[in-house]
Amino acid sequence: MDLNTITAVVTSPTRAAQATWKPGDAWLAGGTWLLSAPQPRLRRLIDLRGFGWQPFRVDAHGLEIAATCTLSQLSDIPTPVEWTAAPLIGQCRQALLGSFKVWNEATVGGNLCLALPAGPMIALAASLDGSCTIWRPDGGARQVAAVDFVTGPQRNVLAPGELLRSVTLPASALRCRTAFRWISLTPNGRSAALLIGRRDPRDGSFVLTVTASTVRPVRLAFHGLPGAAELLAMLERAVPPKLYHDDVHGAPAWRRLMTVRFAEEIRSALASSQQEEGRR
Repeated sequence: MDLNTITAVVTSPTRAAQATWKPGDAWLAGGTWLLSAPQPRLRRLIDLRGFGWQPFRVDAHGLEIAATCTLSQLSDIPTPVEWTAAPLIGQCRQALLGSFKVWNEATVGGNLCLALPAGPMIALAASLDGSCTIWRPDGGARQVAAVDFVTGPQRNVLAPGELLRSVTLPASALRCRTAFRWISLTPNGRSAALLIGRRDPRDGSFVLTVTASTVRPVRLAFHGLPGAAELLAMLERAVPPKLYHDDVHGAPAWRRLMTVRFAEEIRSALASSQQEEGRR
């Protein structure tokens, strides 16, 4: 879509220029959403690709994903064999049901910042203890846990002029066993519930992250694998009825039913994997 209110495009941004942010500005990453709808309040676009950030970096501490990393580039990440949670990257990417054209342009950072409940990169980052690095207009930076980055439908913690630079996933989380469950109301529709469970092989701790069915990510953490009743009780406390998302892609009551079902499936799957490990 043509944005006929735009009067300037900054193609070579700098940290110093970030301080000149003003009403009517917008960060441009892949632009798959920005260029899909009228944006009458915008006057200037600042193209983040001009920063030239490396899409990702793998080291002993974990995985850093640049905000401008595209969904296609995620498949190029060379994950160490001990990162048993690495399949989540592909599973979450597949949850964004778009063509290769979308995958070649849509970015990890854009998916987080748009803050749609169905955003699969939100699920990936929140489930693996991701940490978001945010650049401030004054030249400084701050860290925000990925699970806290999204605060509601199309709402996040970014203040005017702030910029999501990258998301870092720690190696400790990437070495966990995981279970993934996803559903849409239609075969090729938007995610209505996306749950990810994680169990640490070192201490047996269990983490369940709920996204898509809720207006923001919800994280439940246990010192060990909970029983079915304990998990359900914690889930009901953590996700009251008002927290379930309500739109054309699924009614809250149905989203709750699928969330409860998937939570138990994930608990059972990770319990079974632990038992199999114990028999080896």
